[in-house]
Amino acid sequence: MASALGAQASVAAPIGAGGYGRRSSSSKGSNTVNFCNKSWIGTTLAWESKALKSRHMNKIFSMSVQQASKSKVAVKPLELDNAKEPPLNLYKPKEPYTATIVSVERLVGPKAPGETCHIVIDHGGNVPYWEGQSYGVIPPGENPKKPGSPNTVRLYSIASTRYGDSFDGKTASLCVRRAVYYDPETGKEDPTKKGICSNFLCDSKPGDKVQITGPSGKIMLLPEDDPNATHIMIATGTGVAPYRGYLRRMLMEDVPSFKFGGLAWLFLGVANTDSLLYDEEFTNYLQQYPDNFRYDKALSREQKNKNGGKMYVQDKIEEYSDEIFKLLDGGAHIYFCGLKGMMPGIQDTLKRVAEQRGESWEQKLSQLKKNKQWHVEVY
Repeated sequence: MASALGAQASVAAPIGAGGYGRRSSSSKGSNTVNFCNKSWIGTTLAWESKALKSRHMNKIFSMSVQQASKSKVAVKPLELDNAKEPPLNLYKPKEPYTATIVSVERLVGPKAPGETCHIVIDHGGNVPYWEGQSYGVIPPGENPKKPGSPNTVRLYSIASTRYGDSFDGKTASLCVRRAVYYDPETGKEDPTKKGICSNFLCDSKPGDKVQITGPSGKIMLLPEDDPNATHIMIATGTGVAPYRGYLRRMLMEDVPSFKFGGLAWLFLGVANTDSLLYDEEFTNYLQQYPDNFRYDKALSREQKNKNGGKMYVQDKIEEYSDEIFKLLDGGAHIYFCGLKGMMPGIQDTLKRVAEQRGESWEQKLSQLKKNKQWHVEVY
């Protein structure tokens, strides 16, 4: 539904969704990493004591936000950039990897509808991934529909680069909206119908164990063949997760093999100012890299569109439609991530704009897909 555009939801789906690819390994050679051979990956974190680790990790999230306004951050191990193909399905549902929760931070303010959390997971370097991929999470307990069987896998887009928020290749971050259900008749929350996995993750404590699978997904991988390309990123709510990873790689991290010199343009749709996700980080990029980053927000409960209705992300797209179409004609990539309900409104807007320009949207969309400029992951 279009009205859902101001809301947020976790990137979660059954493991079979999305047509994710099979296990893949890199080509052989001294300068490549074989993701299917896990023996190369370190299994322990470099902290000497639990107390030191705890103090360090409590600072990671706030530190990494501040880093966006400073010089670029050194990352390691740089071998993570040597592989020619993305890691895929290193861990499957029947044999998941047991990772550890590092931290759980509430991302939204008190006036946000619902709760969204930033969750850092320590995988010890054993479950490497690329920006734009997803992890599967298997919440503890039995599957209520299949007694005696484990819960099904839920997919979450990864919200960090391959180097993680601690820049050492040993963590991954998820952006998770706590799923709750309110009875339409009483208006009261029904805890029996809450989202099992999102509540497990948001309620987790540092040190808790979490079963993960993957990584999976190729459709949202960041194309890096042209470091000067334009990337138009459109998100609702937690759909911003992969873009946080892209932007950290483009603008925060010092990656010798990828020196971004293009334009990254983020459109983020949420309910209100308190619902904005990673806003401080993105605002810092604007100050630091005004020529390489643009940031437009659609706040459905605070802003009005040109017709006096609620401001959704498609209204922002329409506002800048001429510029967007020219960038697409010039080879820009465009990405959509978030609620399924975002796409019909966006498609209608793009079709209307194309017709006003005397173009066929169907032909244009076909060409964008053919050129691999069109990337969609909705749930």
